[in-house]
Amino acid sequence: MVVDIITLFPRIFLGAFEEGIVRRARQKGLVEITLHPLRAFATDRWGTVDDYPYGGGPGMVLRPEPIAKALEHIRRLRGGLGRVIFLTPQGERLSQGKVNELSLEEHLVLICGRYKGIDERIRIKYVTDEISIGDYVLSGGEFPAMVLVDAVVRLLPGALGDAESALEDSFQTGLLDAPWYTRPEVFEGMRVPEVLLSGDHKRIKEWRLRESMRRTRERRPDLWEKYLREQGASEA
Repeated sequence: MVVDIITLFPRIFLGAFEEGIVRRARQKGLVEITLHPLRAFATDRWGTVDDYPYGGGPGMVLRPEPIAKALEHIRRLRGGLGRVIFLTPQGERLSQGKVNELSLEEHLVLICGRYKGIDERIRIKYVTDEISIGDYVLSGGEFPAMVLVDAVVRLLPGALGDAESALEDSFQTGLLDAPWYTRPEVFEGMRVPEVLLSGDHKRIKEWRLRESMRRTRERRPDLWEKYLREQGASEA
């Protein structure tokens, strides 16, 4: 997979992409991540990339020309543009289903907004997906881009030491994950559930499903209702 990121602040990404799963995936050649500093595509010698909004109002808007130049540079570099994703609070809420879908792509281009966002004409001409990581506002799209990259990269074949691990994550089945335990067997008076020590894989699987259902029902009633609807639809 190739990921190109257009950003005003490329240094923000350095620590995130030089540790953990993303770093290992890059070293293995599973993903190539390239940062494209937006100011390098400014049309004036001062590196101007933003301007006041037409019609007035507070804040600034990222101009269309530098973003378009960055996208055309990526198109020439890669021989085309893949999915062009704008990280914005106005976008589709990021879900595991969306992450699964994007992990199958060969090329992702991420546009990190700043200030009031980007000129609408970039959205119209280039953007294929708009994604939000939650109903709140951040200073820019850099941190949402990190979240998206981390979520997608860990699903690439070979990225995780245990390929089945990702399949048991929260949200993959529509439910929250079950509790997990490791040694010691007793910690501060709390004992690991007996079923996990039984070696009976059928009982363990059933216990984890019940716990996933219980947690989802108690903590995320919205997910629980969706899960029940989907189960009913699949059984119909």
